[in-house]
Amino acid sequence: MNESKRIKFYYSIVDERAGKRELPLLSVSARYGVVRRDSIVDGPSRAEEFSNYKVCRAGDIVLNRMSAYQGAVGRSSEVGIVSPDYLVMRPSGEVESRYLHHLFRSKWFVGEMSSRLRGIGSSDNGGVRTPRINPDDLGDIPIVLPAIEEQRRIAEFLDAETARIDLLASSMSESINLLQDKRRALLMSVFPDHGCGNVRLGYYLDLVTSGPRGWGDYVGSKGTPFFRSANLRRDSIEPNLEALALADAPPSASAEAARSRVRAGDVLIGITGANAGWVSLVDQRIAQANVSQHVCLVRPGKAIEGRWLAYALSAPQVQELLLGSQYGGTKTQLSLGDIRNLVVPLPSIGEQQRLVADINDGLTAITAESTFRDRQLALLAERCQALITAAVTGQIDVTTARRLSSPGGASL
Repeated sequence: MNESKRIKFYYSIVDERAGKRELPLLSVSARYGVVRRDSIVDGPSRAEEFSNYKVCRAGDIVLNRMSAYQGAVGRSSEVGIVSPDYLVMRPSGEVESRYLHHLFRSKWFVGEMSSRLRGIGSSDNGGVRTPRINPDDLGDIPIVLPAIEEQRRIAEFLDAETARIDLLASSMSESINLLQDKRRALLMSVFPDHGCGNVRLGYYLDLVTSGPRGWGDYVGSKGTPFFRSANLRRDSIEPNLEALALADAPPSASAEAARSRVRAGDVLIGITGANAGWVSLVDQRIAQANVSQHVCLVRPGKAIEGRWLAYALSAPQVQELLLGSQYGGTKTQLSLGDIRNLVVPLPSIGEQQRLVADINDGLTAITAESTFRDRQLALLAERCQALITAAVTGQIDVTTARRLSSPGGASL
């Protein structure tokens, strides 16, 4: 049996800077490993220039020190540049770089890195500030390295198996995207194509307001529920109550509290930042909550059913009017006037109720299918992680496993 040695003996840390060279910008993530940044992120990089970025070469192992405990590490397949905060490691001749890639991404090794994080608090509860892995701590992790021929067999096996799993995951992700398209199409049906005229929405609302400024100072362990933009959801009108805060406002703020207090059937809209345009319907769980200054409170009048209004404001054609020329939009701030001035078709109350019933049924089916697909993706990720860990820790014989998972054999 090979002896245990610290992993730092199997690689060298590389600190080569880009200077004036123009090289592809790479990123590292737990899901994708090392890939070109523009393949996973839309828009340009926030950096203005890249002369101080580190150069990595094909076969190098790149580790995102901030997300090491989440498995953000991988092997580069090309020459490129990465963040100056990343760690670039060049494997020695004793180790197959593809094997080292899988070892670093195994559950066992991620656990070893997590136990060596430098920061305040615990990574489990999100309390760590700047949870970086220190290069010296990383290098002290002991491993037992198999012979180079065995490393290559393990790497070839895992390359093939993870590629197959990635293909399945990609197919499932595409089906989830199709479900999102189906949801958008369903919401577009909130406006019938006959039997109603266009109206200015503000004429049919009893109240359009936003929360008072400065109430973040009152947030604490007691008080009344305080609904913030973080409690909105992008793809659902159901409120997100996981991080619902409490605000203990002083008696001097009673008038503001009364003005910004919600009732069941009210509709809440994000009006600033990334959550602008997101919509929630108030139910009994948050009735009597107050809204923050970043949330618009809309109270429907007698001619509008609250759930219909929530669906209408979530519909792609209304999102385009609110946020810009595309669904999802470019606007990051909405005014109360933007809400009041919306011109939309307004069906009768009876027609609104019929449309709501149809949309409810459709969304229930879409949500069930989406939940099922999400669970499948999670199971695939768990299988991939278990397979990698078992292979690099010697829990399975990859030669036997390869025979079992080949065409005509039973899949693992």
